[in-house]
Amino acid sequence: MTNLDYKELKEGPQKIVYVIQEIPGTKEGRPKINIMGAQKFGKIKVLLREDSQMIFSPGPIIFELRRLLKEYRSTDYLLLTGDPAIIGVACSVVSDITHGKYNLLKWDRQERMYYPISINLYEKGEVDE
Repeated sequence: MTNLDYKELKEGPQKIVYVIQEIPGTKEGRPKINIMGAQKFGKIKVLLREDSQMIFSPGPIIFELRRLLKEYRSTDYLLLTGDPAIIGVACSVVSDITHGKYNLLKWDRQERMYYPISINLYEKGEVDE
């Protein structure tokens, strides 16, 4: 028998902020940046270690990200950290799961806070030139 949380029943499942890779310096206990501000958007879940790399064969990272992101919902967020190639794969995997609709958190250096960005790859409308 599973325990039902009243808050989850009332508000729905808690949103998750998927951090693609650990922040550099995490292993030594001194992360280079503080991502705690992202907690206001949901529970933090780190996907890959900071030393994860995609060099010659992307297959293992793709399979691992598919496994780790299989529960991603269009109300969750991606926090784009780490290797740009891995970030690209993570966005592709999430887009595949959600049919092109997903959320990112973008850090604003001037305001020193995260802003949510909603992506809809298949949005209809005109493109301004």
